Amino acid sequence: MLKYQGEGMKGLALAVGAFLGALFRFALGEWIPVLSDRFPLGTMIINLTGCLFLGWFFTITLFRWKWPLEIRLGIGMGLTGSFTTFSTFSLETAQMLENHHFIAAFVYVVSSVLGGIVLVGVGQSIAEFQIRGSRSKGA
Repeated sequence: MLKYQGEGMKGLALAVGAFLGALFRFALGEWIPVLSDRFPLGTMIINLTGCLFLGWFFTITLFRWKWPLEIRLGIGMGLTGSFTTFSTFSLETAQMLENHHFIAAFVYVVSSVLGGIVLVGVGQSIAEFQIRGSRSKGA
């Protein structure tokens, strides 16, 4: 019975995080100006920001803050998972290809995928720098 209750807390944390992430994504998507119909800048900024945050968040909460798994799942997978969106990225890429915007689609895919991987690493490096800094200060 206790194990089931713990699983329920993980699900609740994911659901609350996903709800908040969807709201944040909608708000930021409305705030970012549309530059043209050829390049989905808003989705790219949202996804790359999420990659940077996720790399930092999972590193800092695992090695420095030692947050409980439920909170890490809720914020990391729930909030960030619904804030970022692979399905929208895929749809926008397909639409660019259908409209013969091949160069824009190529730039979008390459910059999103490589940029995402690089920004996860940057986020991890920032967290590691913060961890080393706190250790050298005796914190």
